[in-house]
Amino acid sequence: MTAFARSRFRFSILTFIVAALLGACMTRAPAPVVERTPVPSGRPASPQAEPVPARAAPEAPPTYTVKRGDTLYQIALDHGLDYKELAAWNNIDNVNVIRVGQTLVLAAPGAAPAVAAAEGGVTTAPLATAPPVTPSASDRPVAPASSGRPNTAAFKTEPKAIKVPYTEHALAQLKESAPRESAPQVAMAESKPAPAEARATPPPPVANAAPSTPSRPDAARVPEIDDDSLGWMWPTTGKVIASFSESANLKGIDIAGKAGQPVVASAAGKVVYVGSGLRGYGKLVIVKHNTTFLSAYAHNREIVVKEGQQVAKGQKIAEMGDTDAEQVKLHFEIRRLGKPVDPVKFLPPV
Repeated sequence: MTAFARSRFRFSILTFIVAALLGACMTRAPAPVVERTPVPSGRPASPQAEPVPARAAPEAPPTYTVKRGDTLYQIALDHGLDYKELAAWNNIDNVNVIRVGQTLVLAAPGAAPAVAAAEGGVTTAPLATAPPVTPSASDRPVAPASSGRPNTAAFKTEPKAIKVPYTEHALAQLKESAPRESAPQVAMAESKPAPAEARATPPPPVANAAPSTPSRPDAARVPEIDDDSLGWMWPTTGKVIASFSESANLKGIDIAGKAGQPVVASAAGKVVYVGSGLRGYGKLVIVKHNTTFLSAYAHNREIVVKEGQQVAKGQKIAEMGDTDAEQVKLHFEIRRLGKPVDPVKFLPPV
C-alpha cells in the first residue's frame, strides 16, 4: 500500500470516529429540569409587614415656675399635692431649698413609650394556625342498623335521598311503596306546617313576679371625685368667727375655742404634712383624703400625729392654739385639687 493510500485510510477512520461522536452527542436526551422548592429557614412565614401607625406624643405633665417667696410646702398645698412626692418627682434632696425660676413638675413622670416590636419601624405577627375542626357526633357518618359494614368508597349502605315536591298524594305513595326498614330519605321542597297542637307554647307569665333589684345609687360613685363619700365632720367645736371668701382671699374658716381643745380629722386620710413651714399658718397639719381632696388645720398649740400616718375620721390630730395668730382659734381649709373651697358647703349643718 502506498503512502497516499495509507493517508486516505487513516483520514477515513478519523472521519468515521468524529461522525460517530457527533451522532452520539446529538441523540443524547437533554438533562431533566427539576424545580426545587426553597428550603424553609425554620421560622414561620409572617404576613406582609405593615407600617406602625404614628404614636401620639405623650402629654406633658403640668409644671410650675418658682416665684420669689415660694416654698415647696406652699406649692404642694396650692396644687393639692404631698410635698414629699413633689420633691421626689423633681429630684429635690433638700425640701427647704428651691430656686426662683426653677420649673417644677406637678405630676409623676409618665411611663416610657412602647418600643416597636420589629426593626425598621414595622410590626410582624406570627402566622395564626387554625385549630383542627373536630366533628360533632351528629356530623360523623353512622352505618345503618341493618348493615354490619361501614361506609366506604366501594360500599355505601346509606340510602340515596329523593327530592320531590311536597304533596299529600306523593307522601302517601312513598310510604306505601317503600319498605319500612330501607325506606329512602325524602327531602320535601316545602316543609309541612306543624299542627297547632304540636307547636311549643311559651309558659304563661308568672303573676306578681318580683321586679329586679336596681343597683344602689352610690354603687357608681368614684371616691376620688365625690366629696359626699368622705362624710365630712366638723374638726372642732366653737363659733365660726371668719368665713370663706374668695374676694377677700380668706381660704377657709376660723373657729374660736379654748387652748388645748381637741382638733380632729374632718375625714379619714393620710397625714402628708406636719410643721411650721408655711408662713401665716403656725403649727399646721395637712391630711390628704384622696387624689382630689385634702384638708388643713392651722394655728395649733400641739400636734399629736406624724407625717405618713393614716388617721380615721374624728381622730384627734392636734390641740387648738394661737401659733402665728392673734387669738386661740383653728383655721380650717378644704382644698379640691389644690384650690380652696368653702368648707361650710361640705360640713354637716350645725
